Amino acid sequence: MIVLGFDTATPATAVGLRLADGSTLQARDDPGSDEHPGHATRLLAMTHELLGGAGLRFGDLDRIAVGLGPGTFTGLRVGVATARGLAQSLGIELAGVSSLRALAEGAMRSELDGSHVLAVLDARRGEAFLAAYELTDRGSVEELVAPCALAPEKLGSVAQRGGEWRAVGDGAVRFRSQLEAAGVAVPPDCSPLHLLSGETICDLGARAEAVASSYEAVVPDYRRRPDAEIALERK
Repeated sequence: MIVLGFDTATPATAVGLRLADGSTLQARDDPGSDEHPGHATRLLAMTHELLGGAGLRFGDLDRIAVGLGPGTFTGLRVGVATARGLAQSLGIELAGVSSLRALAEGAMRSELDGSHVLAVLDARRGEAFLAAYELTDRGSVEELVAPCALAPEKLGSVAQRGGEWRAVGDGAVRFRSQLEAAGVAVPPDCSPLHLLSGETICDLGARAEAVASSYEAVVPDYRRRPDAEIALERK
């Protein structure tokens, strides 16, 4: 199965292309701290580059996988809308996957020691999106805490479940002090463990239940109300 996967839940744009032999090509765009995310301008361009590098066309794709978040509102809208549009125009399967789960599974596949991982993404507004996962003895990944938005001082509460915990993601970097104060280990800021991987999105998407016609059933997981809606309510 040839799967195109991408995630736009964070400022970065991550794209993966899983080939028929199981190997995966990847590309990503990481904007600087003073730059705007390039989801709208870079996503399709990066996809074209990966397909061209593999000698493939859009018509060769069997499935599209997209990270549903939680994450930034604009980024998720761009990613999900693009995934829906491509799947519908090509008449192929579409699968949505959790961005937090992809982050955790990517870390578990790496050299990260331990079987308990907190996936933490910066949610702005002084909060973080968090989900907790455990690598079981059977090698499967079990969700212990469903995705939620938490204040920084509550992030380490999950570590009270016992075991050694490690946190990954840009939220783990931002709220390092609160997590480490609760006994949660956080890799160095420059560690690739903090980055969402297009390869993991493809892998999860290949295993997920897909839709082949009701593409509108694949929706972003905002996990909280949009900033614009709250601002309007305050006015």
